[in-house]
Formats: sequence, C-alpha cells, structure tokens
Amino acid sequence: MLRKLLAAVLAVGTMAVAHAPAATAQDLTIATSLPSLGFPFFVHMQKQLSEEAEALGGITLMEMDGQNSTPKQTADVEAAIIQGVDGIIISPLDAVAMGPALQQAVDAGIPVMTIDRSVQGVPGILAHVGADNVKGGEAQGRMIMEMFPDGAKVFNLQGQPGASPAIDRNAGVHNVLDAAGDKYEFIFEQTANFARDEGASVTEAGLAGLDSPPDVIVAANDDMALGAAVALKDAGVEIPIIGFDALPEALAAVRDGSLAGTVEQMPGGQSREAMRAMVAFLRDGKEPEAVTLLEPFVVTQDNIDKAERLSELE
Repeated sequence: MLRKLLAAVLAVGTMAVAHAPAATAQDLTIATSLPSLGFPFFVHMQKQLSEEAEALGGITLMEMDGQNSTPKQTADVEAAIIQGVDGIIISPLDAVAMGPALQQAVDAGIPVMTIDRSVQGVPGILAHVGADNVKGGEAQGRMIMEMFPDGAKVFNLQGQPGASPAIDRNAGVHNVLDAAGDKYEFIFEQTANFARDEGASVTEAGLAGLDSPPDVIVAANDDMALGAAVALKDAGVEIPIIGFDALPEALAAVRDGSLAGTVEQMPGGQSREAMRAMVAFLRDGKEPEAVTLLEPFVVTQDNIDKAERLSELE
C-alpha cells in the first residue's frame, strides 16, 4: 500500500497546477481530470474549467491529464486524495474501470462531480453535468432520415469501447434508425476509438470491404468524422458525413461543405456549470441537481451561428 501511495504522489509531478488569485471567500483546491488533453475537445473543456475557476476566485486547480490511460487517471485520482483536495471534477475515461478510484475519493469524504462522461457503480457521487448523449445520437439519426427519407445504407464509426458517450451516442443512432424497420441498414459498424487517424484507417478498410459505398457515414465524434473525410477524399468518393462535438475544425468543415453536420453538446457550458456547482456546494453547502443534462442539437450550414465555438474559426 505504501508503495502504491508513493507512486500516486510521484504522479503529481506530471500535473499542471494553476494558481488563481486569493479571494475573501473560502480558498479551495479542486482537482480536474480529463481523459486526454491530446484531444482538442478536452483541451477546450479544461480551458473553460480554468477560466470559470479564475472568475470565481480563490481556487487552486490541480489540472490532471489522463493521457488516454485508465491506470494514469486512477493514479492521478489517488494522488489527489492523498493531497487532500477539496473536490474532484472528472470526466472518467472508462465508465466502469474508474469506479474503484472514485469510490476511494467518495469514501475519503471528497465530493466528486463527473462531467461529459459518467461513472457506474459509485454511490455517493455528488452530481453529473453533461450532454444527453443518447439524444445527441438520436439527432444524428433524425438527420439521416431527413437526408434519406426513403432509406439508406449507414456506415457507423463508433467511439471508444467502455466510454459512456460512445455507448450512449451509438444507442441514440440505433434508437431512431432501428425504429424505422429495415429502411436503414447498418452495413458497417466498428470503433475508431474517437481518434482521427483511426477514423481514416477504419474508413479506408471498411470501404474496401464493401461491394458498394454507403449512403452516409455517422461518427461518434468529430475527430473520427474528419479522419473519414480524409479517407473519402483519397478514395475519390463523396458521401455525407455527420460528426459529433462541434469542434472548430469540424465547424469549418460544415461551413465549407466537407461535413454535412456535427452535433453541438456545449462542452464549455458543461465545464462552467460543473465548476460553479462544485464551488457553491463547497462554499455554501448548496446541493446541486443530481444530474444536469444539456440537450445537444445538430449544427449544419443553416444554423452554424448557434455553435458554441464559432468564434474560434479562422
């Protein structure tokens, strides 16, 4: 056990710690943990968490990067427990595998709030703030039906296995299209792990294994959608692609026509709401709603002005 605790403490050396100016309100230390800061989506979420903490004042953030590794994210949580942080805001890489570490935090009396991704089997989680990913997937499904009212062959790029958004978005797409009977056929479904390079390689391999191209590609995030766009361009094939996350690069692709649409899930809104709720609980004892879900919507050329990150387009 001692060796494990020492290893967790050493893991803190990989964390970036940002100090906000002191305020007259109770000073707090809050740990934030995101699955991987190698993904632009999570970089944006961390930026919004940091900016909201600075606006609230008197908060020291322990910013932790899970580096797309459950053991790394687990060690970070254990280190935060040892350091005695006041609260933890986390987007768990795996909904099940991160349960034991977060249960340790709850048992240690540290309030834990999940954002974007939830965790399973952990009684005592303070609250969850996220997007309704099932409804986001359903929005993708409805867009496919609007584009192809007479039916379509669907190529489905799924997200990282075990990640709650991947599970929920896939369920949402199927909820809508499966209910239409056999009009909509999933002719290819495979994970590309939310990664752009895998989105390209899986799309390339999937197309090669089909007798004829699909009518539409639906992807559980924008990185995979943008990877698929590269593969289609290389193959000389034009197929509409629907992504998810409304990254600035994806919004530019929607504007320019290389993506048909992307789902906006307001990651900045999630981050700021979670930080405000955590601080209100720690300073004022205000109990947050157990679950707060923002409802995603599809961004197309017609409503791109509604996108959260539109101002980041060049």
